[in-house]
Amino acid sequence: MTDPTRAIRGAVDLSGLGGPARSDAAPAAGTPAGSPDRAGGATSPGGSADGLLIEADDASFNQVVSRTAAVPALAIVWSSQHPQSRTLVDDAVDIARSLDGRLQVVAIDLVNSPGVAQALQAQEVPVALGLVSGQPVPLFSGLVDKEQFRQVVDQLLQLAVQHGVTGRVEAGGAAPEEGQEELPPLHQEAFDAIERDDLDAATAAYEKALAENPKDTEAELGLAQVALMRRTRGVDLQAARAAAAQDPKDIDAALVVADMDVLGGHVEDAFVRLIDLVRVTAGEERDRVKDHLLDLFAVVGNQDERVRKGRTTLMSALF
Repeated sequence: MTDPTRAIRGAVDLSGLGGPARSDAAPAAGTPAGSPDRAGGATSPGGSADGLLIEADDASFNQVVSRTAAVPALAIVWSSQHPQSRTLVDDAVDIARSLDGRLQVVAIDLVNSPGVAQALQAQEVPVALGLVSGQPVPLFSGLVDKEQFRQVVDQLLQLAVQHGVTGRVEAGGAAPEEGQEELPPLHQEAFDAIERDDLDAATAAYEKALAENPKDTEAELGLAQVALMRRTRGVDLQAARAAAAQDPKDIDAALVVADMDVLGGHVEDAFVRLIDLVRVTAGEERDRVKDHLLDLFAVVGNQDERVRKGRTTLMSALF
C-alpha cells in the first residue's frame, strides 16, 4: 500500500539510536512468546484496558503478528527517546475506537525493541505498518493529519477484507488471563475456526451453541458476523461503490456497500444507506432491504446505541 502523504512533517532521524540486543529478544525454542515460564519472565503483551492497544517488544512481537490472522493490526513504531513520536500511537487508538474492534493497534518502542529496529531498518520515527495475516503492509513514516491517517486506515481495512481477515478485538484484551472467564467451549471452537479461515466450522459451532441455548446472544452475534464475512469474501468494493453511486436504487450494490461499511467500521453510513433505500422501494424489494438491515443490526449487536437509533429510524421509514 502506497501512502500519498509519504514525505510528512514530524519524522525523527534514528541514526543515533540503537544498542545491544537483549538476550531475551526471542522466545526459547518450544516455548510460546509471552509465556511466564520463559527465560526472562516475560508475560503476554501489555496494553490498554479496552484491548485496542497492545504494547509489544522483541519478545512478544511474533505473538502479536500471529493474531493478525484473525484481526488486522496497525503497528506504530515510536521511540521513548523522542516522546513526540508517541502522538501517532494516540491518534491510531482514537481512530481504532471508532471502528468497533475491527483494528488492533500495536505500539513498539524501538528503544526496547532493537530486534524490530534492525528488521525494519528504520531511519526515522514514527513509522506506521499494517499487519494482515502475518504479512507486513508498509504505510508511511512521520506524523500525519488525522483525516489522512483515517484514509490510510480505511485502505488497510479494505485490504484486510479482501484477504478474509475480518475478526474483531474483544473488549478487555485478546487473551484471557488467570482469574478471567474463558470463552465457552463452542464459542472457542468457533473463534479457532475463524482464525484458520474455516467459516463453515465456525457457523456449525455457533449454531450448536444456539441449539443448546436459544438465548445465547453472543452466539447469535457471532453467527451474524460469520455470515457477514461469508457474504463479503472476494467482493470488489470499488466496483460496488461505483454501481451504487451510479444508481442509488441498485439494491445488489447497496447491500454489498452496506456490508463493507459495517466491516470497515462505518456502521452509521451503512444504516443510513439502507434506510434511505427502504424509503424509495416497495413490496419484495423493500422487504429484502429491510431484512438485510436487520441482519446488520444483529452483526453490530442489539445493545449498541447506533442499532437502537437505526431501529427507530427504520420504523419511521416503514410507517
